[in-house]
Amino acid sequence: MARQVKELTVEEKLKLLYKLQTILSEVDRIKTLRGELPLEVQDLEDEIAGLQTRVSKYTDDVEAANTEINNQIQARDKAAEMVEKYTNDQDNVRNNREYEYLTKEIEYQKLNIEFAEKKQNELARKIETLNAEIAKVQEALEDRTHVLDEKKEELTEIVSETRQDEEKLREQAKKLENKIEPRLLTAFKRIRKNARNGLGIVYVQRNACGGCFNRIPPQRQMEIKMHKKVIVCEYCGRILIDPALAGVSEAAAQNKL
Repeated sequence: MARQVKELTVEEKLKLLYKLQTILSEVDRIKTLRGELPLEVQDLEDEIAGLQTRVSKYTDDVEAANTEINNQIQARDKAAEMVEKYTNDQDNVRNNREYEYLTKEIEYQKLNIEFAEKKQNELARKIETLNAEIAKVQEALEDRTHVLDEKKEELTEIVSETRQDEEKLREQAKKLENKIEPRLLTAFKRIRKNARNGLGIVYVQRNACGGCFNRIPPQRQMEIKMHKKVIVCEYCGRILIDPALAGVSEAAAQNKL
């Protein structure tokens, strides 16, 4: 069922709109105050998740390097056993060809030992570098976690402090909206949505629009003061009213910009 709206004069409509604008601007202020913090919290949580992933990867790399070191130790020990075996076998050779074969095998196994030891050293250096990176990332992780805890606490406080105020303001706004004719309210909301600062209705300041600050011709200002019809700024489309309707003195409006 369509809501019944009492027929109001243009002046009354403009007063209601400006009062509604004042309430909605306060709601916008609360949302802005609170709205930046959740984004900061989300960014910090994403950053922390990235740091945790990096620590996990570095830790896996250290484990893999340690496993490879153990493999190289086993390969080195096995090669050392073979060197000892082939050296002992040389005492029982029957001809020079067997002796030369064993000599080559001994040289080959010694190369395996050198390679395994070289690989061990490389892996040990890699582990040292990885552990240094882990320490650095963990330090950053502790710092960001500390900041995140502070931001979450701050957000909780702000939400707690502002939720009740916002609910009251929205309730007041809803009551005002029920007094404004639907077509005018829809137009006002559309203007507000398209306005950078959320202002759908502004008063004249220093002979200019209070929203975009473009000059308003004297004749247009006279029409605005007469309250005979709803007048919008030809530049930004905001609804214009004179300072008196906004409860602002002419002197204060002249010094506003």
